[in-house]
Amino acid sequence: MGSYRDLEIYQVSFELSIRVHKCSLQLPAFEKYEQGSQVRRSSKSIKDQIVEGYGRRRYKAEYIKYLIFAQASCDECTNQIETIHELYPELSEWDDLIKEYNILGKRINTYIQYVEKNWRSVK
Repeated sequence: MGSYRDLEIYQVSFELSIRVHKCSLQLPAFEKYEQGSQVRRSSKSIKDQIVEGYGRRRYKAEYIKYLIFAQASCDECTNQIETIHELYPELSEWDDLIKEYNILGKRINTYIQYVEKNWRSVK
């Protein structure tokens, strides 16, 4: 693995963050700066935590810590999307995003388990 860009969880989180950003701009004007801002930040935080953790991958505990942060941000993002979906059910694209973030959360969890079992810290 040459870069964080090679990680599937990064690739998916990046693509989803772009979709969330674009969808959030379709919210009513007052929501773009309330709920829209919050969902944009939480979606981008997932990929950012993966990248920062990858930069610390030399130290297993640090890597895991940032992957856990990414999973927590994924949970937060899912919750924000569920809120938007409830408030604006006519915006159907949010329903697909809920499903995709649930899958991403499972993938991040699987990757955390892999790192816990197989990663070696450099001493």
